[in-house]
Amino acid sequence: MNIFVDADACPVTNEIIKIASERNLTIHLIKSYAHFSHHQYGPSVKEIYVDASNEAADYRLMSLAKSGDFVVTQDYGLASLALEQGCHVIHPKGFIYKKDNIDHLLLSRYQSAQIRKQGGRTKGPKPFSKSDRDHFIKNFIMLLSKT
Repeated sequence: MNIFVDADACPVTNEIIKIASERNLTIHLIKSYAHFSHHQYGPSVKEIYVDASNEAADYRLMSLAKSGDFVVTQDYGLASLALEQGCHVIHPKGFIYKKDNIDHLLLSRYQSAQIRKQGGRTKGPKPFSKSDRDHFIKNFIMLLSKT
């Protein structure tokens, strides 16, 4: 079992590494070269860099993830693909994506895009909070415990 992180803008990377390392799990941080860092995370963390083109990180992540793996992403489209592949998928705010809620999320994303396309405005996400971080940690540990 591996953990794949859509890591370019993931606010809980350090928490994922700490929790997964305690369980001897391998973490794959998928990020664009625009976010290159010399920081060394340790032997259980594999950094995989991709070019900065749209969806490059998503394509690479999906080519590596297998059924039963864990994926951490904010991207509803990537979450949908990972669910279809049999992965456990969680949002950095702790929301667990499931087959019975992903269609609604994708529809909501589409409708918001249509409004913006017509010149309208939509609300953006609320700022990431300590409560979000705590919710992620609780649900991430719970998900790992179930497998």
